[in-house]
Amino acid sequence: MKLIFEFMKPYRRLMVFVLIVMMLDVAGGLLIPTITADIINHGIGGGSLTYILQQGLFMIAVSLLTSFGALAGSYLGASLSAKLGRDIRNALYDKTLSFSASDMERFGTGSMITRTLSDVNIVQQSVIMVVQMILPVPVVCILGIVMAFRIDVMMGWILTGVTLAILFMAFCVIKKAAPLFQRLQRFLDRMNIVIRENITGVRVIRAFNKELFEEKRMSRVFGDYREVSVKVNRLFAGLESTALLVINLVIVGILYVGGNRTGAGFMKIGDIIALSEYAILILFYLIMAQMVMVMLPRALICIGRIQDVLDLEPEIKDGNYSEQPIKTEGTDVIRFENVSFCFSDAGENTLSELNFICKRGQTTAIIGSTGSGKSTIAKLILRFHDVSKGAIKLNEMNIRDMEQSHLREHISYVPQKAWLFSGTIANNLLYGNKDASEEEMQHILSVAQADFVTELSGGLLAHVAQGGINFSGGQKQRLSIARALMKKADLYIFDDSFSALDFKTDAALRKALKNQTKHSAVLIIAQRISTIMNADQIIVLENGKIVGIGTHQSLMEECPVYQDIAKSQMKGEVARG
Repeated sequence: MKLIFEFMKPYRRLMVFVLIVMMLDVAGGLLIPTITADIINHGIGGGSLTYILQQGLFMIAVSLLTSFGALAGSYLGASLSAKLGRDIRNALYDKTLSFSASDMERFGTGSMITRTLSDVNIVQQSVIMVVQMILPVPVVCILGIVMAFRIDVMMGWILTGVTLAILFMAFCVIKKAAPLFQRLQRFLDRMNIVIRENITGVRVIRAFNKELFEEKRMSRVFGDYREVSVKVNRLFAGLESTALLVINLVIVGILYVGGNRTGAGFMKIGDIIALSEYAILILFYLIMAQMVMVMLPRALICIGRIQDVLDLEPEIKDGNYSEQPIKTEGTDVIRFENVSFCFSDAGENTLSELNFICKRGQTTAIIGSTGSGKSTIAKLILRFHDVSKGAIKLNEMNIRDMEQSHLREHISYVPQKAWLFSGTIANNLLYGNKDASEEEMQHILSVAQADFVTELSGGLLAHVAQGGINFSGGQKQRLSIARALMKKADLYIFDDSFSALDFKTDAALRKALKNQTKHSAVLIIAQRISTIMNADQIIVLENGKIVGIGTHQSLMEECPVYQDIAKSQMKGEVARG
């Protein structure tokens, strides 16, 4: 609940106003039975038409006030709930942006989606229901019972007993519902994960003819969710049926006891009607509150799941020297000083004792076998992970002493898996430079060998589907490279970004790239020798260690690992260096 109070602080005045208008609604609802009893007892019983008209007009005024309170309370409560949901979602999103890859793995993508959408939605609904259905209950019960005691002590005790009995029943139902809702949210997480896997991996599923297998897997997940949902719905059904039975029994009891008390001269006819309405009002609020309280365990679980995300301390934290200016005139852009790295769940280092420099105006390439740690180097530079030992310096400053946003302003990155955002090609290019002109975008597309854009219907405004699935692998790579080149950076990182390009396009792109990035350092992570042959410096990795560093010619003479890679990819004189 601490989470809710924290997010409610900016809306304390709104909350107070909501409570005031809700109390108007409650007060009016309790006053109307009293007016009705007076009309019957004094107006009709005394034969005074004037008194009846006066009380009737008073009842209309109270009804209008009650209606205004109910309407205003619902509107303001919905507004409060919507603002609360917006703030929690923003907080979750902002927190997610600070997470490293290992932080995200603690929750999983499917669970994060559930927490941001479903869990927050449940919290929103619970807040508005608590405001409208639970907060007025103490006032309704106390005032209703006090008024019942004023009419007749015996009837007052009857109402008190019924109220306590319903509260006890609510406690029992809530205790039983809590574990069910906890399981329900876990199954919802699982459903999101499986659905996401099936949608994103639909081509693989079809290629392996696994539709029936995945259908069975989905059925099991949906079946688990259904079983728990049925149990929850049975609780609600039993609660609703019991509530209606209790209301009817109480009304019958009031009419029976009240009739006897009236016959004995302790009460009047109008008092029976007033007591019946008090009982209905109290029981209505109690039963509605009970139904809301059955949902509260689920809301509390959702709050706990949200709190887990917001309380997690990010593995990667900003440095303390963000105001210190970064020198950009030096020749050394990135320097690795005795860098080692080990994943938290690994038993040995992924990278060990790396020492190299990426210089301005030069191209550094990294090559090695699969799993040698090539892409991890790029992630360390971007601080997606922190080094376990040693230091990485950008323009002579340790990247751990910098704000992450400040660090990444100086780096432009093309990931191993090309990703485009839904929208247009222009939208994706502006992601690299929001102020770029159309001429600049056309120029960069030409450098990235993405001239196919001019042939598309709409050109720069051509539609891009989510992930860029309406483009081929090579087209996505070229557009991703163009997006990276839109940004003026000290270091350009291309993580196996040329793998889907044919040799002719690859060569033309590297030639154009040389001129475009002549004032920056370039780091190319590649699998193909042909992509990096002309690099100023080639680093050869084997099992996370540097086993060779130099030009293509020198490595062909001195580095057996590089020679093996070259011989497996090249033929003839090129392979011989």
